[in-house]
Formats: sequence, C-alpha cells, structure tokens
Amino acid sequence: MKILGGFFICLALAAQPPLLDFLNHDRPVLDAHNCYPYDGRWSDRIDRALANGFPVSIEQDLTWYADPASGKGRVVVTHRAEADGSEPTLRAYFFERVRPVVEKALADGDRSRWPLIVLHFDFKSASPPLLQAVWDLLGEYEAWIVTAPKTTNPHELAAFDRKPILVVTEDSDTQEEVFFNQVPVGAKLRLFGSAHTAKLPGVSDEERAHFAATIPPEKLLTERPTNYRRWWNNSWYEVEEGGEPRAGDWTTADARRLRALVDRAHSLGYWIRFYTLDGFPEDDDHGWSKGYNFGSFEAARVRWRAAIEAGVDFIATDQYEDLARELKAR
Repeated sequence: MKILGGFFICLALAAQPPLLDFLNHDRPVLDAHNCYPYDGRWSDRIDRALANGFPVSIEQDLTWYADPASGKGRVVVTHRAEADGSEPTLRAYFFERVRPVVEKALADGDRSRWPLIVLHFDFKSASPPLLQAVWDLLGEYEAWIVTAPKTTNPHELAAFDRKPILVVTEDSDTQEEVFFNQVPVGAKLRLFGSAHTAKLPGVSDEERAHFAATIPPEKLLTERPTNYRRWWNNSWYEVEEGGEPRAGDWTTADARRLRALVDRAHSLGYWIRFYTLDGFPEDDDHGWSKGYNFGSFEAARVRWRAAIEAGVDFIATDQYEDLARELKAR
C-alpha cells in the first residue's frame, strides 16, 4: 500500500499543470538586456525599458563592493565582477526607481496584470556576502515580490503568490544553496532559478556552443522543473550554429528548430528565454556587444517575429523600443 501510495503521488506530481500562464497570460515579454549603466554611461536604460509598458523584464548584473575604509559592503549593479564603488546600488537603481510603479499597482489591486516587472539577476560574483545581501534585500521588499512556499518535495511546484515583481536568477548551484536549500520548508521563496542545460560527456561548454544547434532539445533539457528552477535560459547558439555573428538568412529549418526548443521547455513546464537578439551597424555604439549582433536591423527583426510566433517567453534585446513595437503590433 505504501508503494502504491508513493506511485500515485509521483503520477500526480508528474501530471501537475504547468504554471506558465502566470507570466503575461503565456505571451512573450520584452527582456531589457543589461538594463543598467556602463561606467556612468547609458544610465537611462531602466527609464527606457519602463517607458515601453508592462509587463517588462529588466536584467540587472550584480556584484559586491566593500568599501576599503569602512569594510562595509553593498550590492551594486555592474557588468564587471570587480567593482570600484562608483556603481549604483541595486536598491537605488532598481527598487527605488520602480517604487512609484509598484505602489500604484498595489493600490490599484489588479492582480490579473501581475507580475508587471520581471527582475532578472545575472550575478557576476558568487561571493557569500553578495548572495546573502541580495536575499536580505529581497526580504525588505517582500511585499512587492512574487513568492511561493518551499515544499517538502522540491518537485512539487507550489503556486505563486501574485505581486507586481517576479524575481528570477540563473542556474548556479551556489545560488540554489542560499536561495533554496537553506530556506526552511514552509518559508517563502523570494526568487527562482533557471534549469541546468545538460552537460555532454567529454565536451566542454565552449566546445558545445559550436554545435549546440544540432543537439536535440530533449538532450539539452532533461530535467523537469522544481519548486525553485522554473525557467530555461538559452543563448542563440542553441538555435543557429555559431550564434548571432555567424547567422545567415533565416530559414524554415531555423524556425522549426526554434519552435522545437520552445515546445520542449513548455511541455515540461518551463518558461524559456533567448539572448540577445540585436541588429545594428558596427559603428552605432550604444554599449552593445558585437557578439550579439546579427549585423542589421532587419536580420534581428525577422528573428524577433519568429520568437514571438514560436511563443518565446523572454526575448532579450538591447533594442528595447524596437522589440516593444513588434510585440504591440502582434
């Protein structure tokens, strides 16, 4: 009887309906890539992202800065692993900037539109003080953020408690230890990690990137979501061989490949993100990476449209306004 009971519990967990509709009613979201200043420049990125309406995903790269005189540390937003103290804090640049948006949303009480903002962390350092400080900071703003109770079984996906901000992070096991494993059962999870993309025996991550687009989706994503790991983060190398710099004309085969990756994620119950879909002349420098450049606006736009059509949940770009127009048009 115990065996049968356990068997039926496993079946029930495997058959749980995915919670994908929680995010924008299962429609694509603009993901504002690297939405923070570089060396004091482009400090308006968060304003640009918010100006395009909601929902919107905002990426914040984080590291730890400890003042050499006082030893006091703070969480700062930067593209570098090492900070010099000139960087804005996460509290000031993000949380206090969105305070008017969140407080209005809470006053209006239209939970059907929440989350309005997805706050995406890309940690440039895994230092224990940084991870603990981020966890504590989220606790200060817990009334603003989506939470879910930690379940006894990590494969039991608890329902989200809707709030204006959903916080996600990436696939680091070190982060999972702080943000999930150390959280007591029954306490609230404050942020949610991404899935592990499967390792290939004897193949380094760098080597795998060169032929990732030829690997069947079911071999890239092999595990079901957990209460903590709720989304799947992908570079464009998984779609087209060589990624953005080597992409040629967009083809029917490319569209099928993109759809297969999305379908794999959604069938298991994950949201899926692709980064970073840009198209600009090389001399048009706004602090964007050449490694993410398809080479022309039209080359990027055809892929934005394909990603929208395929149902990609988070479409990351540095060209916020242009992608926002495509999303609104559809």
